Amino acid sequence: MSDPVRRTSHRTPSRRSLLKASAVGAGAVVAGAGATILGTRIFNSGSARPVWLSAPFSVAALTPASWSQNFQKGHGWTATGGNVEKVILDDTTEFVRGTQSVSLTTAGKAGEDGTNADQASVERLGGPAVNLKGKAIRLIFKVSDVNKLRWINFYVGTSGLANAFRWRVHTHSNKQNWVQSGEWVAVTLQWGDLNASSGTYKINAVRVPSVQAGFTDMRFSVIDAGTGPCTVRLQAVEIVPDTNSTYSNGLVSITFDDSWQDVFTNGRPLMDKYDFRGTTYTIADQINTGGKFTTDQLRAAQNLSGWEVAGHSYEGAVHAARYSGVSAEVVDKDAGALRGWMRENNFHSDSFAYPGGQFGKTTDGHSVEAIVQRYFSTGRSILAEDNRECTPPPMPMRLRSLTGISSTQKGMSNPDTLIGPGGLLDRAQYAGGWLILCFHRVVTTTPANSSECHRDDFAKIMRAIKVRGMEVRTVGEVMS
Repeated sequence: MSDPVRRTSHRTPSRRSLLKASAVGAGAVVAGAGATILGTRIFNSGSARPVWLSAPFSVAALTPASWSQNFQKGHGWTATGGNVEKVILDDTTEFVRGTQSVSLTTAGKAGEDGTNADQASVERLGGPAVNLKGKAIRLIFKVSDVNKLRWINFYVGTSGLANAFRWRVHTHSNKQNWVQSGEWVAVTLQWGDLNASSGTYKINAVRVPSVQAGFTDMRFSVIDAGTGPCTVRLQAVEIVPDTNSTYSNGLVSITFDDSWQDVFTNGRPLMDKYDFRGTTYTIADQINTGGKFTTDQLRAAQNLSGWEVAGHSYEGAVHAARYSGVSAEVVDKDAGALRGWMRENNFHSDSFAYPGGQFGKTTDGHSVEAIVQRYFSTGRSILAEDNRECTPPPMPMRLRSLTGISSTQKGMSNPDTLIGPGGLLDRAQYAGGWLILCFHRVVTTTPANSSECHRDDFAKIMRAIKVRGMEVRTVGEVMS
């Protein structure tokens, strides 16, 4: 059985295989200036040279683990909690490693407090001590129906978890969910994303823990929404290097959506001051239109400032509808046309950002993520809840980012909170994580909404990153 979360390199399809591809296939032939897509010309140039569209050249593999529990026979974990309906510790019906996994079904009656009476968990107590200094935890699991789920938590500790640290693995949302129903996912938990501590264990404002070694206890805990049973299958608990083991002062990528020209005129000079390179996610048919980047400005950003010119959508109308608001055929045509336009204009990024951050299903039930992956090797979302990214990310087609960075916002997207004590910059610097920042506009007027960041606030954020000595790389640079 194949493992859908284990990413491996693959070769580009041959010309013959592309010719055989269907309308919603792995590749398409786009023929120069005469071609149209969704009623719009693909290329601005007059070249008649055909552009062969194909899958990206490679996709990052999972980081090798230094310790792994794959839940095969004799794994030694047991069920606990007051909301367990059924547990199969050796489930041979569904798995992606070995010949089995652990299956845990809640009783469907959890309240909002998340106390032990609300939990359905599997745990290992009193095991060999593990050292997590410079390390992160990676989990591989599947949720049958995320609409039945409230939270998933993970704990490490000692003394039967009387002393413990807790991560929030996933919080269900009625909007976009990072974890989708019926799929195996991989989530990495780093120290900077700790959610709570108990007993003698403490975490400071930037999420640096008081202890990072000697953990004998682990627990994977499911809290359902109280609306019926929820089944979660756990395949692996692993120890992997954290981001700070490679980037000791933290890692930041500065990204921009929607091709707004004020990013070039107001934001780029402030980044040039510190030799910071950005990633701009481009809507192709809006280039050279009012208020948006020109082609010459995109080339100047790429060739003179080292920026990555990445993809967001081909047609503005499709971007506005979101890929989740159109059919699979429309998504395939739009993503393919975008890739062709980028190559025709010598923008060779493999990075993509989902319109509206939505990577779920098309209107006819196909995976947006899977279609986009035919043309790009990363897909950035706008989800920032619970966890930051790590390097390399376990699911590169579902990158997390912090969006809506504006003085109009409260919480972690507010510029003063972001750069202040205990903000996400501090947490990425001191406790780990790849922090991907997503801006839209950099304005000189009073921001009217979450898409507008004032130039002075943007300058403060750039200065704060520089003062901390954080590594700034484009998304493509990190992935390469």
